[in-house]
This record gives sequence, structure tokens and C-alpha cells, in this order.
Amino acid sequence: MAKKASSKLNIAVIHPDLGIGGAERLIVDAAVELASHGHKVRVFTAHHDKNRCFEETVSGSFPVSVYGAFLPRHIFYRLHALCAYLRCLFVALCVLVRWSSFDVILVDQVSVVIPLLKLKKSTKVVFYCHFPDLLLAQHTTLLRRIYRKPIDFVEEITTGMADLILVNSKFTASTFANTFKHLDAQGIRPAVLYPAVNVDQFDEPKSSKLNFLSINRFERKKNIDLAITAFAMLHKLEGDVLQGCNLAEVSLTIAGKSLPSICLRICTIDAFY
Repeated sequence: MAKKASSKLNIAVIHPDLGIGGAERLIVDAAVELASHGHKVRVFTAHHDKNRCFEETVSGSFPVSVYGAFLPRHIFYRLHALCAYLRCLFVALCVLVRWSSFDVILVDQVSVVIPLLKLKKSTKVVFYCHFPDLLLAQHTTLLRRIYRKPIDFVEEITTGMADLILVNSKFTASTFANTFKHLDAQGIRPAVLYPAVNVDQFDEPKSSKLNFLSINRFERKKNIDLAITAFAMLHKLEGDVLQGCNLAEVSLTIAGKSLPSICLRICTIDAFY
């Protein structure tokens, strides 16, 4: 038993798009850390632009295999979720057909591939749920609701098939339970694995002033206005809520990347005013 526990694992990671973002940062950090402990790690994805990615994905820290880059990411800027499902299914199929069995497969974001991966009985599947996708999607019109209904159903069913479900916070764990009520009723509850931050990369603080930092893409679903609202509420609280910090010197910094679509960018900027 002790020998099994100390053995090195053959681990696959499946991620839909290995670009630059919070989810990608988490996957890269996990892959680097696992590899540093002697595990054999390979990341599979449907898209990996070597000119727009994290350095570790091209530096040789772990190998990256791309399958399905020819498949569309959207159809006339619509059906993003359906295209993501098809691309990830193609990646999972290539993993099953072209590669020998893995001890563990870490699936990120898109759960639809889990039933396919579970065909290999010896492989354990771990699913990392950053946030239920059905809560991020719009259900504003009848047509959207019809489109999302089967996708939302498949998301819940396939998520519950993982051997282990991980989320990034206790808040997401509670949201998971409130959203996937059937899974919660079955006693399927995620474990919390906080995203790691390499603090060694930062310089020592040169100021004692408190600054809140929000880093996101500038789009509606990131709900950046929540940071502004919370910061405004902070100034209305009574008492020494900041434990000695001067409230007048506290600041909020919002940083991120604007959307490529001019229309969406304007709508997002307008939302701040």
C-alpha cells in the first residue's frame, strides 16, 4: 500500500483552450507542480497559440498536445457552448484512441467528456468546476432557453460522473449545491481546492497602503461592478473594520483585457456608468 502511495502517476489534463486566463493559470500551475513532484503530465487541448499563452506551456515544463484546432469555436459568433462541447469531445476521443491509459485525467471546465473518459475503467477522472456554466449563460429569450436546456441537463449529469469534483472556493461549493440540486440530493458534493499563487514571484511590498485588486476580462458575466459596489460599501461601514488601516488611503484597482468585439466592449464599458 505504501509503495502504491509513493508511486509516480501518469496524468492527463484536458482543457478546452490553453490561452491566457484564470482557468488556464490554474491548470498550468497544477501541471507544473505535479511534474515537479515526478509525475508524468501531459496537457491536451483544442487550441494552443504559442504566441499568446503562459510561458510554461512552451518552455518544456510539460508537453502539450493539440487536437481539433480545425473545429470552429463558434458559428457566426453563436453556439459557443455547443462548439466547445464538440471540440472537447474530439480531444477526449483522441486521448482514448491515440494514447495508452492514464492513471488520472483532470478535466477542466467542460464535463461532457467525462462519460467518454470513464470507458477506461482503470482511469480516475477528476473534474475541476470553476463555476456552473449554466449560471454564466444567458437564458433571456425562449430560443436561448430551448438551446440551453439540453446543454444544462448534460452539464449536471456528466459532472456527477466524475470520481472527484473540485471547486475553487467554499462559495463555489455552495453555488454548486444550489445549482445542481439533483447531485446534492444524491450526496455528491465537491471538495475545495484553492487556486495556488506563487508568492515568490512578487517583490516585497513597498507601501503599507491597502489596495484591492480585481483582474478580469471586461465582460458582463465577470460582474466587475460587484467589486465597485463592495468597495463603496466598505466606506459606509462603522468601526475599525480594516484593523488600523486608514480608510481614506484604501484604493481599488481594476485591471483586465477588453473584448475583441467592439459591440461587446462598448456594452461592457457602458455598464460601468
